[in-house]
Amino acid sequence: MEEQFTPEVEPPVQRPDGALCFAFCADQLLVCQRDGQVAVPTLADLMPCTLAVEREYFVGHDDEHGPCFAADLGSVCQAPSGMVFHGLRDLADALSDRLFAVGGRAVQIVNWGRTHRFCGRCGAETQTAPSERAQVCPQCGLMAFPRLSPAIIVRIRRGEQILLARNHRFPPGRFSVLAGFVEPGETLEEAVAREVREEVGIRVRDIRYFGSQPWPFPNSLMLGFTAEYAEGEIVVDESELAEAHWFTRDNLPDLPPPISIARRLIEEFLEPSA
Repeated sequence: MEEQFTPEVEPPVQRPDGALCFAFCADQLLVCQRDGQVAVPTLADLMPCTLAVEREYFVGHDDEHGPCFAADLGSVCQAPSGMVFHGLRDLADALSDRLFAVGGRAVQIVNWGRTHRFCGRCGAETQTAPSERAQVCPQCGLMAFPRLSPAIIVRIRRGEQILLARNHRFPPGRFSVLAGFVEPGETLEEAVAREVREEVGIRVRDIRYFGSQPWPFPNSLMLGFTAEYAEGEIVVDESELAEAHWFTRDNLPDLPPPISIARRLIEEFLEPSA
């Protein structure tokens, strides 16, 4: 049976010293650094440290790594000796896919806890629900669940060409497929058509679901699609994109990292049978 991660809210009665702790100062993850390698610290690693933990959450149980916790260290803190803080995105290659995914879950829970300390309806301080992932207002009873922002990401094909665009925030030379957030009241397919039309001015057809990926930067759920070019010329929305072009398989720019669903969409286009 394939090893899995099981999300849980209630921590084990006994906290094993070997349990992993994804501790964040602002959005920076605390990791152990040994011989050029990084590792997520265990509770035993953190025990001798004098870190001030503002809030702690039980994230769940991993079949390979055991219980996993998340900790909020506040916005300003000093890394203990032998440890450093890194942005989670920067650790994508250093951590296994499994630990990167658990870290993404952990940072979203920590950030959600920071932004829901007080009730959005009456202003009272909230409390952590004992058996579900929620903050509860003791005054008015409002429950706040972790926020997820659905976003579409789409690969557009025109014959043997793929449409790739460069966001202003990308490293120089990096291109990817188009993406954007879903607006209230629209279907996912409508969001695909609208984002493409708004960002590059073309129309698409044959919109099909591809797959999904949690993306914790900051709290997105990426919903992947493929589409075929229908009509129009590229007209870039310069407030959203720096440039966009059609590319062939043998003339591709720098692409997104392999861990992203964007790269998976592009890789499928590159397959001989595609």
